[in-house]
Amino acid sequence: MKATWNGNVIAESDDTVLVEGNHYFPESAVKREYLVSSNHRTSCPWKGQAHYWSLLVNGDLNPEAAWYYPEPSEAAAEIKGRIAFWKGVKVTE
Repeated sequence: MKATWNGNVIAESDDTVLVEGNHYFPESAVKREYLVSSNHRTSCPWKGQAHYWSLLVNGDLNPEAAWYYPEPSEAAAEIKGRIAFWKGVKVTE
């Protein structure tokens, strides 16, 4: 799978975990140079608390376009150490 935004590949991996229609990429497959810290948090009743990254690509910012669960619930343990995308990030095969 490949995640792209603003003309650049953000992540690429054959090892994604599909949860609720979202592909979670291993952290090691994500190009860290595009990630910008965010203090945004949300809560999922079964996965736990999500933390977010913004994307900065070619000078354009996509706020809170990537998320991860640093301490997912036991039910969502398979997404620990993985990052998913939304807000216009295209995830394709």
